[in-house]
Amino acid sequence: MKQFQINKNDLADVRIVESDMPDLASGEALLRVERFGLSANNITYAVAGDTLGYWQFFKPVDEGQDHMGIMPVWGFAEVESSMVDGLNVGERLFGYFPPATHLVIKPENMTDAHLFDGAEHRSQLPKGYNIYRRVAAEPGYDPAHDDIRMLLYPLFVTSFVIADQLEEFNHYDAKRVIIISASSKTSIGLAYALEDKGVEVIGLTSPGNREFVEHLGLYDETVLYDEIETALDASMPSVIVDMAGNADILGRLHIHFGEAMKRTLSVGLTHWEAERRSSDVIKDRTEFFFAPSRIQQRMKDWGAAEFNGRSGQFVMDTAQACSSWMTLKSLTGLEGLASVYPQVLDGTAKPQEGLLIHL
Repeated sequence: MKQFQINKNDLADVRIVESDMPDLASGEALLRVERFGLSANNITYAVAGDTLGYWQFFKPVDEGQDHMGIMPVWGFAEVESSMVDGLNVGERLFGYFPPATHLVIKPENMTDAHLFDGAEHRSQLPKGYNIYRRVAAEPGYDPAHDDIRMLLYPLFVTSFVIADQLEEFNHYDAKRVIIISASSKTSIGLAYALEDKGVEVIGLTSPGNREFVEHLGLYDETVLYDEIETALDASMPSVIVDMAGNADILGRLHIHFGEAMKRTLSVGLTHWEAERRSSDVIKDRTEFFFAPSRIQQRMKDWGAAEFNGRSGQFVMDTAQACSSWMTLKSLTGLEGLASVYPQVLDGTAKPQEGLLIHL
């Protein structure tokens, strides 16, 4: 088997490691990873690998390499061999995987619709990341939608629950939502979700992405990072949704708006080399937004079926809207991942491309 590994101390340092196929114990199954999506969201997983436990989901195959980690991805896999009653060879699953050719799981709490990986090292991690959907049991399942699903589902579900929280709190009495890193797909999903919500939506972006962001037609205004102090009215009550994690930009926004900054939701950490703390950030009006917690809360409030229905419809509708500007780019193997990973890491990947890795 092969596995794509990242140096946890230097995210630009990566390698592909080969190892023998693992032996299965009773109650385990070997999955062959078919394909997965790649976006800035995966960089967030790596940046927050220690603080939020993302490095714990999947173990490097070579022991004694504690400095190496596995960046999680969303995708599809097929059961290659099974020591589990009721889980048959050839069945396909959708969920959270390593960028690797194979994964051993220990299924538990199996239903016709899903199962959970009960591996000990994953037992304390969020259930939303340990669930695997048994796609053949899904009503109306169409494999033609697999690529869009694995690429956009995790991003747009996050967009959905951010917008839901903003709406629950009446946008924190703000008249404007400022989205940092407006070209990211999660930001774009949020902009779709905020349409017709009665608030102005501003997209902050870099010069290289300005034309793309403006062409989307989703933002009421597109502002460059260098224009924050000159282009944004500091007196208008505003909410900031930070998809980048760049402390300099966030600090400048907090200084600029002062008391007019009603709330900041910190979502992404894609600017991995940037300083993550700033004394200029107003801490008592800033919160880290952890999508799995919000999802679990809404499942409790609404019931799982209603949450899945509402969020699923949003993802489908928004993915369809994206077809007018997004092109899918498929790469082959972990070598294909390695070829495009540096561009995703440093933020130079084309925002209009959806990156797919097929193994």
